[in-house]
Amino acid sequence: MSCLLLVLCSFTLKAQVQVNGDSTAHTIDYATPRQYTVGGIEVECSPYTDKNIIRLLSGLTVGDKIQIPGDKISEIIKNLWKQGLFEDIQVYITKVVGDDAFIKIAVVEKPRLSRYKFVGNVKKSEADDIRAKIRLVTEKIMTDYTLGYVKNTVRDYYVNKGYYNADVHVTTELEKNARTPHVMVSIHVNKGKKVRIKNLNFYGNEVVKDWKLRRKMKDSKPFRLYNPFNSGKYLESNLEKDLPSVLEKYNSKGYRDARIVKDTVYFVKKNRVNIDVFLDEGHKYYFGNIKWLGNAKYRTGQLDTILNIKPGETFDQSLLDQKLFMNPNGYDVSSLYMDDGYLFFQVTPQEVNVHNDTIDLEIHLYEGKQATINKVTVMGNSKTNDHVIYREIRSRPGQLFRRSDIMRTQRELSQLGYFDPEKLNVTPTPNPADGTVDIEYRVEEKPSDQVELSGGWGGGQLVGTLGVSFNNFSMRNIFKPRSWSPLPTGDGQKFSIRGQTSGLYYQSYNMSFTEPWLGGKKPNSLTFSLFHSQFTNGQKKYATDGEGNKIKNPNRQSMQITGVSLGFGKRLKVPDDYFSMFADISYNYYSLDKYSYFIFSQGYANDFNLKLNLSRNSVDAPIFPKNGSNFSFLAQLTPPYSLFNGRDYTNMPANERYKFIEYQKYKITAEWFTQLTNKVKGPNSNDGKEARNLVLRTKIGFGLLGMYNSKVGVSPFERFYLGGSGLSGYQNYVAREIIALRGYTDNSLSSSQGDPLCARYTMELRYPVTLNPQATIFVLGFAEAGNSWAKYKDFNPFQVKRSAGFGLRVFLPMFGLLGIDYGWGFDNVPGNPSIGNGKGQFHFTLGAQLGEL
Repeated sequence: MSCLLLVLCSFTLKAQVQVNGDSTAHTIDYATPRQYTVGGIEVECSPYTDKNIIRLLSGLTVGDKIQIPGDKISEIIKNLWKQGLFEDIQVYITKVVGDDAFIKIAVVEKPRLSRYKFVGNVKKSEADDIRAKIRLVTEKIMTDYTLGYVKNTVRDYYVNKGYYNADVHVTTELEKNARTPHVMVSIHVNKGKKVRIKNLNFYGNEVVKDWKLRRKMKDSKPFRLYNPFNSGKYLESNLEKDLPSVLEKYNSKGYRDARIVKDTVYFVKKNRVNIDVFLDEGHKYYFGNIKWLGNAKYRTGQLDTILNIKPGETFDQSLLDQKLFMNPNGYDVSSLYMDDGYLFFQVTPQEVNVHNDTIDLEIHLYEGKQATINKVTVMGNSKTNDHVIYREIRSRPGQLFRRSDIMRTQRELSQLGYFDPEKLNVTPTPNPADGTVDIEYRVEEKPSDQVELSGGWGGGQLVGTLGVSFNNFSMRNIFKPRSWSPLPTGDGQKFSIRGQTSGLYYQSYNMSFTEPWLGGKKPNSLTFSLFHSQFTNGQKKYATDGEGNKIKNPNRQSMQITGVSLGFGKRLKVPDDYFSMFADISYNYYSLDKYSYFIFSQGYANDFNLKLNLSRNSVDAPIFPKNGSNFSFLAQLTPPYSLFNGRDYTNMPANERYKFIEYQKYKITAEWFTQLTNKVKGPNSNDGKEARNLVLRTKIGFGLLGMYNSKVGVSPFERFYLGGSGLSGYQNYVAREIIALRGYTDNSLSSSQGDPLCARYTMELRYPVTLNPQATIFVLGFAEAGNSWAKYKDFNPFQVKRSAGFGLRVFLPMFGLLGIDYGWGFDNVPGNPSIGNGKGQFHFTLGAQLGEL
C-alpha cells in the first residue's frame, strides 16, 4: 500500500490545489475534517483496464458527499484492494473548487500472463488435459488466487491419477521486453511414483470371507501385476466411496447392525500403502410378519406374491427396496401401481417390532388417484422432425400414466439410432390438483449418416469401395432447396448408394431406400433395393481385329448379375409387440459368358424368391446392447419348378438344370445380451462419467438349404461358406452366404462349392471403453464354435471347429462399426495344415453382424 495513504490518514498535510480555476494556493488542513462534494473522478491505469470498471469498484460516484479526512477514502482503497487485481492503489485530491473536491484514483495492476509452460515429467496428453482444466489465456491477470488455483488444480489432477506424492509449485518471471507488466508462468511438476495399494486387510469379519469383501471394494483393490484391469491406485475419495459397499454386503446377509469401527491407511513403502478395515459384524436378523395397510386396488395376497418375501428369510433391506420400488430383474409393487395410472402412489415400509432376531414390518400404501396424461412434449431434436419422434412415443394424451410405456418409449427412441441413448431423459410433471401429468421427453441428436471410403484385398485383387448411407433421410423434401443442409433430413427414411470395384475384374453397384412408416399412420415399412454386379477375367469387353475393326473380345470371360427386391415389414402385437414380420420378393438374373469359375460357364439363371422373416427384438440399444434378446426365423423360398414343369432332370446339363433356380432355405438365430455388473451413472447426468458395465453376448444359429426334388439336387446357389471374418473383399457371386468363424481363414471350413448345412455358436464378453456417441469403443473376448456339412446325414451339432480370441470394436457415426479381432483356431482342418491347430490370425470386420448366423 502506498506510503502516501498512510500519511493521509495519520498526519496533517498541506495540498496545493487550484481554486475556481486560478492558481492561488489553497491549503487543506487534514487535522480539521471538512465535508466536500465529489466534483469529478479521474482514473490513472494501464490501457488494458476499463476506467469505468475501476470507478464502479471504488464505490465512489460524482456528487457523493465525503469528509476529508474520513473513512470514505479508506473504504475506496479497501474496495479496490479486495479484488486482488492491483499491486498499488493511490487516491489523490487534484483540486478543490469551492466545496467540490476532484479525486484521482491511480492503480498499478498486477502483471498479466504472456505465456506459460510445464517443467518436469509432464506428458503431452497430460498437458492437454491440464490446459483444459486451468483455462489460462494470454492477458489474464495473474493474481495470487489464480496462481494458487493453478497449483491446486494441477496437483489434484495427478493425485486423481494415483500420484499421491506429486509435488507442484508455480513460479513467475517478469518479461523484460514487455511494454506493460507481463509474466511467464512456469508450472513445475514432480509426479513421483504412483501410490498403489499393496494390501487390503479386514479384521473382525467371520461371516464374510476377505476375498468377498475385497470384491465389493471396486475402486480400492490391491495392485496385482496379473490383473491389467485394476490399477490399484490409492485415492482417499475412492476409499470413502467403497467402504459403504462392505456394509451393503453385510446388510444383504441380514447383518444390518454391521459397522466399520475404523479404517487405517499407512505407507509401507514410498509408493505403497496398506489399508486396514476393522469391522463389527453384529447379529443376523430375519424377516418376521409383513402386513399391508392402505391397499384398496389390489388384494393382500396379490401384493404378497409380488413381494415374495416369507417370514424366516434373511433380512435384506436392498431386496425389500427392490421388490417395493424398482426391481431390475422382474416386477415390483411400484410398477404394479404405476403401470395402472397411479402416479401419485407412495409406499413406506415401517419396522413395528424387533424381537430377538426377527423384524416385523408394516407396509403403508397411499394409492392416490389415477393420473391421466395431459401433454406430451419433445425437446432437443434439432434435425429429426417431431412426427418421427411422436410416432414412437407410447405415452399419449388422454391415456392413463404407465411407467412401462415410458421405459418402452426410451427403448424405441434409442433403437432409431438418431439420438444419444446415454442422454435420453424423461421428466414427468404431476399436477395433483386435477390428477394429470405432463411428460417431457428430452433427446440429444447424434450423427447417424455414414460414409464408406475404403480399400481392401480380396480374391487376389485390390478392391475400392465408396458408399453413403443416409439413415434419417427425407424424400418428400428432396425438391425443396431450403431443406438441403447439406441433404434433406429428418423424416426417418433410409437411403443408401454404394459402389465397389477392382477395375476390370469386378464392379458392383447397389441402391436401397426404406420408408419405415408407409402412409405415416402405422409402423409398416417398405423397402426397395436394386443392384448390378459384374465379374470378369480381367479382359476388356471389346478388342480390335487384324484390320483394326472393333469386335467382341473372344478371350473375355464374364458373369453379370442384376437384382431387384421389394420388401414389406410390419410390427406385430401378438404374442407381444416386440415381434415383427418382414416379407421380401426378390428377382436375380445371372448371365454367364464363358465364365469358367462357376458350375456352368455359358448361359443364364433366374432366381425368383420370397423371404419371410419372423423376429422378436427386445435389445435396449443398437450399438452396445446391455440387455434383451433377438430371435429370428427366416424362410427363403423359390417356386418348385421341377414339380410341375414335367422335365426330366436326370441327365440334364447344369446350364439347363439351373436356368430356373429352385431351393428352400431356412435359418434360425437366437441372441441374448446379459449385463453382468451393475454400475450406475452418477446423480449429475452431465458429469461426463459413464456407467461402464460388463456384458455377456451369447448367440446360436443354424442354417439349412433344402431341395424340392432329389433329381435336381441341392442348388449351388445360396450355400453356406464358413470361416474367417465374414468378409473377403468381394464375393465371387452374390448367391452365397459367408458365415464368420474367427481363428480360421475365410471360407476354409466348408467345401469349395459351399455346404447346405451350417451351425455356429458364439459367446462374447464385452466391456465399453467409452459410450460417447461420437466414438463408441468396446473391447471383447470371444469363444466360438461352428461347422458346415455337405450331406444332411453327416449333420452333428456337436462336431464343431472351436476358436477363441479377443477384439476391439469402434463405432464412428460416419463409418459405422469397425472391428479387429485376433483369434486362435484350436482344431485341425483336413487338407489345410497351415490353419487351426492353435495357430492365430487377425480378422478385420465391418458392421455388427459376422454373417447372419
